[in-house]
Amino acid sequence: MKKAQGSDGAQQTAQKTLPFERMFPDGICRVRNGYYTKTVRFFDISYELADEEEKGAIFEQWCSFLNFFDSSIHFELSFFNRKTDVREVEKSIRIPKRSDGFNEVRAEYQQMLRRQIIRGNNGLTKEKYVTFGIEAPSMRQAKPRLESVQTDVVNNFRRLGVRALPLDGRERLKLMHDMLHIGEEEAFLFDWDELARTGRSVKDAIAPTSFEFRKSRNCRMGGMYCSVSSIYIAASKLSDSMLKDLLKTESDQIVTLHVQSVDMDKAIKQVKSKLSSLQSSKIDEQKKAVRSGYDMDIMPSDLIAYTKDVAKLLQELQSEDERMFFLNFLILNVGKTEEELENRIHRTSSLVQQRSCLLHRLDYQQEQGLMSCLPLAECQIQDERNMTTSSIAIMIPFTTQELFQNRKEALYYGLNAVSNNLIMADRKSLKTPNGLILGTPGSGKSFAAKREMTNVFLSTKDDIMICDPESEYTPLVKKLGGQVIKVGPSSRQYINPMDIHQNYAEEEDPISLKSDLLSSICEVAVSRREGLSGMEKSVIDRCVRHIYIPYLSSPDQRKSPVLEDLYNELLKQPEPEAKQVAAALEIFVKGSLNVFNHRTNVNINNRFVCYDIKGLGKQLKRMGMLIVQDQVWGRVSANRDRGRTTRYYIDEFHLLLKEEETANYCVEIWKRFRKWGGIPTGITQNIKDLREGKQVENIFENSDFIYMLNQGGGDREILSRYLNISPEELKYITDSGEGEGLLRFGDIMIPFIDQFPKDLELYRIMTTKPSEVVPEHGKEGTEYGR
Repeated sequence: MKKAQGSDGAQQTAQKTLPFERMFPDGICRVRNGYYTKTVRFFDISYELADEEEKGAIFEQWCSFLNFFDSSIHFELSFFNRKTDVREVEKSIRIPKRSDGFNEVRAEYQQMLRRQIIRGNNGLTKEKYVTFGIEAPSMRQAKPRLESVQTDVVNNFRRLGVRALPLDGRERLKLMHDMLHIGEEEAFLFDWDELARTGRSVKDAIAPTSFEFRKSRNCRMGGMYCSVSSIYIAASKLSDSMLKDLLKTESDQIVTLHVQSVDMDKAIKQVKSKLSSLQSSKIDEQKKAVRSGYDMDIMPSDLIAYTKDVAKLLQELQSEDERMFFLNFLILNVGKTEEELENRIHRTSSLVQQRSCLLHRLDYQQEQGLMSCLPLAECQIQDERNMTTSSIAIMIPFTTQELFQNRKEALYYGLNAVSNNLIMADRKSLKTPNGLILGTPGSGKSFAAKREMTNVFLSTKDDIMICDPESEYTPLVKKLGGQVIKVGPSSRQYINPMDIHQNYAEEEDPISLKSDLLSSICEVAVSRREGLSGMEKSVIDRCVRHIYIPYLSSPDQRKSPVLEDLYNELLKQPEPEAKQVAAALEIFVKGSLNVFNHRTNVNINNRFVCYDIKGLGKQLKRMGMLIVQDQVWGRVSANRDRGRTTRYYIDEFHLLLKEEETANYCVEIWKRFRKWGGIPTGITQNIKDLREGKQVENIFENSDFIYMLNQGGGDREILSRYLNISPEELKYITDSGEGEGLLRFGDIMIPFIDQFPKDLELYRIMTTKPSEVVPEHGKEGTEYGR
């Protein structure tokens, strides 16, 4: 101890090296006496995919964000690229086993997810933080000011469309622990309650095993070699790709920007003083030129350039929305060996030089540099440069938005095409989880639907219902123990469009909802371009009420009305319009298309049910889709009381949106499903085939999940208009490959790529390619393919 006390003042333990005094549970850190800081994590937005106008708007907002920090607030931007703990990622996407007989399928799907993790982001996560600090005499005085600044910071991020989350004390300690163990998989074990009992400090929980600062240009932190460098900005103008390129580096690193606003009056005085000095130099040069017999207007080029720059800076500070800042730009590179470290520094140096900047190794300042990279808003390196708001703001910290929800029922939707990160999302977290899957033939839309269905079946307890006009989903439904109901003239399985269940509409009039369905069915039967007239709708509604009022007084499913009862009731009406509708219905009641004039004779209690309506043919298919939709509505209403979600997938969805009456019914159901715990998903090829009008607009407005694969030119135009897709984003749905496209999830737009491993049995069951479809019972052909 005496020897240590008599040393040169260097820290003797790793814990004492850490430059803060105390961390509080609420996230406030006392860095030194009278200086307190807080940290906020912020997430990405899709800056790279924005058009020029939108980029300009983001830049202006980011300038306003920077200008918020006055000279009393020091702030630090931290960008942390680190190796992902694969065990933690796998844990977050793990599908729990169940006693339902499908754990082998779960294991295969889990295997696919593990492969995607490996193929994805090279095992790296990229995190972004802003740390801000203020001077205050005590914690009591610092806390309300820090909380006020934190609220403003989060709100300013929100105006940018950026999600931001303040960190509590444990989260800040974990962040510093991960930084101090960068490149190593070291678990963070910490509990506030354990501190008093064990006598340990928070620094014991985060410090590495050792620090070594023997060399001038690098150091060791635990088992890793590290080097901190300062980036000197030599260019007068920077590109917005400067910071982006640094953050794209696929290796462990920490990029840190320490920013301190200069008091406005002080900054203007400083610039005026500099301008006066330059003007004095200019006068001296003119006098020298006169004495030497030269033209006094001939000045050194550097002096002329500097004078113009300073004059311009003074104008910006006085008349434009610019502030003066001091910037320290640091980067920490790490490697498992000195050779690996030097290689990474060389790559960083090359990248920086391409932007007319220089990488300066911090000779004999590695300890100070390393501590300055911690998110404490305390810089120990005196190597700052004066910069204006727009000069700093050009280093936009946004690249591409990510979508990884660590939720129990989050499902896999591919890899982010820009960052290669896994896309995991839970549609139930959306305000309106209704969805659309759109794509040209062969783009992979049916496969995407089947993949989601499989994920839903394995990961949740939701019921799954399918309207299958092309008999594509039977192999998957059978694989997962579901029930296939074949509806057609040759089938003896019947569903009754006149069924009305006990909870069919609950607080609303059930007869009105059933009348809407039967009006849509009659419209399909009449098959008139202008649809049903007002008189025809009124007559149908009257007949429906005559039929159901006595039935609802004493309901008995065995005595449920059938379509023939509506036909007979229409014939009793005096209006000629009623006779016309009845005549149109006759073929569906007494003729060769009487498939739906029977009482329901199938039990649909299975949680995975597919209505195979391929056998209905062209004339009956739209009617069949409407009736299936009504049957699913019965399941939705029954499941609502049990607190269970019903997922409904409608293939060839455009068939229902071509006519006004059927489109109106779909829009109404689309709205009701959401309110009653149902999640409908429409699957279709060409958006331009849909009836452009309020119906389609309502479908889009009530769908926060839109999975877009390759689109034709007309479809891209419609989607761009409805969803405000930028030209850069449109490239991902233009001549894109199978399984590639854009995902709109709420306010997030993400390009994705989903290359499902073809060597898995699940792929062979889900594919719709004729050459890959598994034939049933060993028969040749493509019975279940397109």
